[in-house]
Formats: sequence, structure tokens, C-alpha cells
Amino acid sequence: MSFPDISDDLRALMPQLRGRLVANGALAPYTWFRVGGAAQTLFAPADEDDLAYFLKRLPQEIPITTIGLGSNMIVRDGGVPGVVIRLSGKAFGEISVEADLRIRAGSAVPDMKLARAAAEAGIDGLAFYRGIPGCIGGALRMNAGAHGGETTDVLMEARGVDRAGNVRVFSHADMGFSYRHSQAPDDVIFTSALFQGRAGKPEEIIAEMDRITAAREATQPIREKTGGSTFKNPKPESAWKLVDAAGCRGLVSGDAQVSEMHCNFLINRGNATAADIEGLGEEVRRRVKETSGVELQWEIKRIGIA
Repeated sequence: MSFPDISDDLRALMPQLRGRLVANGALAPYTWFRVGGAAQTLFAPADEDDLAYFLKRLPQEIPITTIGLGSNMIVRDGGVPGVVIRLSGKAFGEISVEADLRIRAGSAVPDMKLARAAAEAGIDGLAFYRGIPGCIGGALRMNAGAHGGETTDVLMEARGVDRAGNVRVFSHADMGFSYRHSQAPDDVIFTSALFQGRAGKPEEIIAEMDRITAAREATQPIREKTGGSTFKNPKPESAWKLVDAAGCRGLVSGDAQVSEMHCNFLINRGNATAADIEGLGEEVRRRVKETSGVELQWEIKRIGIA
């Protein structure tokens, strides 16, 4: 579907805006599933100041959605009303190594790139990010973790801009981390974060990252059009074991499929719609509830109009 064009009205309200506004901007190319409709307005801010300027002047009634690398997301076929803000790597992709084994990264930095930069600087403790297919902004929002490490283990502080256009800094305690969740205000768009590591030898850290990469390639369909882990692990259970026990490995809906390799992954076999993928996920949830009594919770974020 096509939305009414509000981009000219927004530009009139923001004469000093430097970022790019696109009416009915396609979103599918920015998601790993490669599905979904358009954003009513797609905005790529030039930097943090530009983002704050935009948010201060954006009418309150216009909804905002933020996306990063699109790895853990389904954009529904009807598209996303309001403004979708995409933080680009050019504007929010810097990494800087600081004193005392600390490293700062923009929110658009891919998690694996942060892991590599830390390793090369001899900063240990962040190698687990090599196994997370997302960016730092998403890691902050959902306390991303893998291979025995979580964001809460290494984060010192996060920086972001709220809906009113105020730049805010959050300490580790302010983030209120729990399993795959943070209690940071929903209206905050993270722009950067500071991490604390420990001393390590680059060659040993890189070897650990290589082991993580090999484990992922052997067990996960990382070369498919997928969104990463679909459901949260209902501790102490593993989501994939429940999905497998419910007979869902390889299950198909339209051109979407539960991965044969790892059944907590959904894949687009080529021509799936967002409805195919989300509907398949809901069928998996139904079957798991029927067979085990456990109600799986989505880990993948779903946005927009069905």
C-alpha cells in the first residue's frame, strides 16, 4: 500500500534538517528477511544533533519506529505508518578505543564489527558479539547475548535521544537489564554506547571468535534469508527443543519455512511474504502450546500493518 506523503510538510517544519527524508521509502531491502511494505516516511539523520533537531520538531501525533540492521525484524506487508528512523553506518558507525580497556561504538555498528575491533585492541570480554547478527542499538534494547555473554556483562553506559529531542545518558543500572530486555524508556533512540572489557591477547580473542563463527556456521542457517532466533528461550527450556518436539522442523507456510538446520530459525525460501513468515511463527507457537503447554514468546520484533 501507499501512504499519504507527509515529507514536504515535515521539511517545512524543519528548515535546518540535514538528514534524508524519503516518502514511501522501501523497507524490505533493509531487513534480513527481505520482506514487508514501505515506511510512510523514511528518515536517515545526518548525526545525533540532526536526530535531536528532527525529534524536537516532529508533531507528537506522528508515530516513530526505529530500525537498525533489520536482522531481528519482520516488517509487515502493509508497511509502517508515520516515520521510520534508520540510523546509517555512515553517521552512527564509528568505533573508538579508549583508555582503561574501554571501547565506544555508534549504535549502527554491527555487533561482529565491535567484537573484531575490541579483539584487535587486546580488549577481551566482547568476543560473544561475533555470534550476534545485529547492531549495537538493538543489542542495547534487548540485552543481546550469545555464547555465554550478554550486553549487561560489558556495558558501562549508553547514550541516546528521547522523543522530545533531549540527549540522555544511561548508566548500566539505568538500563535495567534482564533476559533479552532492557527497561530503558521506549521512546529513546540509542546513538552510542561505552563498553568495558578486560586485558587479553588479540590472537587468543580472535581464535575464540573463529570458534564462535564455526559453531554458528555448523548449526545455524546464517546464509539464508532469516531473522535470527525467532523465539525467546523459556528458561530452563530451549525454544528449539520445544519446536522440534512439536514436529515443526521443516514446517512450511507459503514460501516461509522452519529451518531444517536449526528450528528456532524461520527462513524466506525466496518469495515469502511477511504474512507467510509471521503466520508460520504463530502456527509454531500454537503447536508448541498444544504439545508442551509452553507459550513461546517472540524474540523477533514485528512492526507495521498486516
